[in-house]
Amino acid sequence: MKRVFAHGMVGMLLLGGFSCTKPSGQTQLFSLIEDTEGLEGKAEYKSSPFVTAGDRVYMVGHQDGNFPDLGWHVQGEMGGIWNHPIKLMDGFTAAIGVDGNSYCLDNADAFINYPFANKHIFSTAVPDLEIQRFQFAPDGKQGLVVEFSIVNTGSSPKTIGFEFTGHTDLMPVWLGERLNLVDHPDQLVFDEAANAWIGKDQGNEWWVMFGGDRPAKYTEGPSATCDYQPQGKGTAGRLGYELTLEPQVAQHLRFIIAGSYKNKAELESTLADLKANAELDLLAKRKHYETIAATAKVSIPDKDLEKAFEWVKYNTEWLVRDVPEIGRGLAAGMPDYPWWFGVDNEYTLKGAIATGRKDLVYATIDLIHKLSEANGNGRIMHETSTNGVVFNPGNINETPQFTSLIWWVYQWTGDREFLEKYFPTIQKGLQWLMDENDKDGNLFPDGYGMMEIHGLASEMVDVAVYTQKAFADAAQIAAVVGKPELAKEYQALADRLKQKINEEFWVEDFNGFADFIGTPDEALHLIDAAIVRADTLNKPWAVEELKASRSKIATYPKDQKRGFVVFHNWVVNTPMEMGIADTDKAIRALDKAKRFTNPFGVYVTGIDRDEAAASEDGSFAGSKVFSYTGAVMTLPTGVLTIGENNYGRPDEALSYLQRMTKSFGFALPGSIYEVSPDYGMMAQAWNLYSYGVPIVYQFFGIKPDAGNKVIYIRPQMPSNWQEASIEKVLVGDNEINLLYTNKDGVLAIEVSQIQSKWGISIEFPEEFSKVRILGKEISSDTQDGYRRVLMSGKKMRVEAQK
Repeated sequence: MKRVFAHGMVGMLLLGGFSCTKPSGQTQLFSLIEDTEGLEGKAEYKSSPFVTAGDRVYMVGHQDGNFPDLGWHVQGEMGGIWNHPIKLMDGFTAAIGVDGNSYCLDNADAFINYPFANKHIFSTAVPDLEIQRFQFAPDGKQGLVVEFSIVNTGSSPKTIGFEFTGHTDLMPVWLGERLNLVDHPDQLVFDEAANAWIGKDQGNEWWVMFGGDRPAKYTEGPSATCDYQPQGKGTAGRLGYELTLEPQVAQHLRFIIAGSYKNKAELESTLADLKANAELDLLAKRKHYETIAATAKVSIPDKDLEKAFEWVKYNTEWLVRDVPEIGRGLAAGMPDYPWWFGVDNEYTLKGAIATGRKDLVYATIDLIHKLSEANGNGRIMHETSTNGVVFNPGNINETPQFTSLIWWVYQWTGDREFLEKYFPTIQKGLQWLMDENDKDGNLFPDGYGMMEIHGLASEMVDVAVYTQKAFADAAQIAAVVGKPELAKEYQALADRLKQKINEEFWVEDFNGFADFIGTPDEALHLIDAAIVRADTLNKPWAVEELKASRSKIATYPKDQKRGFVVFHNWVVNTPMEMGIADTDKAIRALDKAKRFTNPFGVYVTGIDRDEAAASEDGSFAGSKVFSYTGAVMTLPTGVLTIGENNYGRPDEALSYLQRMTKSFGFALPGSIYEVSPDYGMMAQAWNLYSYGVPIVYQFFGIKPDAGNKVIYIRPQMPSNWQEASIEKVLVGDNEINLLYTNKDGVLAIEVSQIQSKWGISIEFPEEFSKVRILGKEISSDTQDGYRRVLMSGKKMRVEAQK
């Protein structure tokens, strides 16, 4: 039997009139993972978001157990339960009726986050009851599982009513209107055979189903106990149960939420699958995350950093977005950027391949490439919704950064077919980059890079730097794929660009690189806007500096282009990030960059810093309209971390990592926000770049050349790290472990690998004049200031003394 309720009809169901049922006898889901580490949230952040992550379906709510309208990209709709490219539900409520009183479970006493699940604990919401709400989203399936565990903490039996109310909101994802997708009111039908409500958008084949693990009394309409009225065209349905609880005995109620954007048959199949296999799905998810933890697993003296790095790998997995009709790949951030970006992944995937995620790296690159092919000229797209609609066909920096990503991945995999697959796009893209965007022929393309500031679309420093790196990397690729003349051409251009960047972007008066190159008129226009910004934000030092610059620039010849420092944007550190700055200039610029920091990291726009920044350690005060003004962000901090390491300053690099790590768990336990410490996206993909590259590639010094089956090991550890190790680093078909010790004047590096014929080049700074293997001193060649010992075998250990 099925009953139909359309949106707008409201029924009343009082707690107490429930169907009487027995415990289901199922295994409590949480018991399957109770030995997994969970991190508890802070009481002051209960009214902030969390995510229950799955690659098909995910859920965003608040740590107190509510599902408020949240997010700005689709205003108020970025929370709830999503099955991209559609939303399924705004959320749900749960209520308890006992002894004639009703209680809404909307103010959790604690929130616990696990790597692949989460839990709300209601210990004071209902007298003599403790309730836990546990949830996870199985990977590869269009649904999620929620389980309530209720314990009678009193001394006598209790009969209670339990009410679960689901709120549908079937609607299209961002940019759906470009595909003529229109949101219509939802309709509910109760399926008694499945003990579940079926929701459908009345104008589209968009479906949702939610039900429990036992028969329920059902009523259309929202809860009479919980005051929850989300926006949108959804509707609500209630499920009621009567439970008898013996003292100190737990009962469990399990609910399944399933979705489909195709048809009802798929929906019903998913619900049945999740009902039958929830335990197996949870164990599979646990195993997957254990594999993530075990790959590129570090043990370092800084345990806070070690823990943050482990969880950043988990955070990355939370952002995998799989829409089979479009593709599978890493989204940028949660909750407002749950779709795909070119440049975000051009950073993130460097960290992902260094932490063993070849599967994810290949899938994401393939997706970005496919979405970019519509450009037809090698240009790499910037932002695409999960329905396949491209919002921005690509900022200028994304095309050269794609080239460098491909070369970086090849170094880790040695996959020549991978290079050959993407090299035609690289060739087209580099030609488009220079032919269409360098109108004055000075080798610096014009247009937006990472900083999208209105009026700032001149010759940007990051675009120039990433262009230089792209041609240097393209030269390497061309050589591998058998195009030596093209390799020479690309390398010559890269060499010219490196020289020009060091000469023309360097601004001696500021001891740093310019934000951009342009005419004095362009600079004056931007300075006027910057003065207004700095004055509005009450940054008197910036106003004074900008006014002095304005007076000086007004004397320059109007048609003479040159580099200008206006905003002190973080991108001025990219010459150090890519290692192309002359050493003297790099050290001066790195020292200057310390001015534009606070205890959490690096300002996006340096003129937003004020004199109190050094002592700021509280919440980020964002504007009423979503804005990054005044923001300190993880990517700029990571870029400066990498830059410090590139110029032999690991202690300074560690200090930036420690600043970022102050944001770890600040608002969402186990996660690092996009804007430090607690603003913007609660999980951000490119954090993996900011941690993975400095730790794996630079501190441990694992620099692979998988194409030639050689791994160069050149550790560059912080001075106070006497011992550190990393396990299961994947390079091609090889796997290595590395142990580093530096004690009592002896520096030792021990490496094991599974492919004994691979070459391992262990390298020490040349001041270590005595190099020993098995206690015997050996000779070693010296190159670029390092002594090198090339070895092979399953296990090797080299010691060195000054």
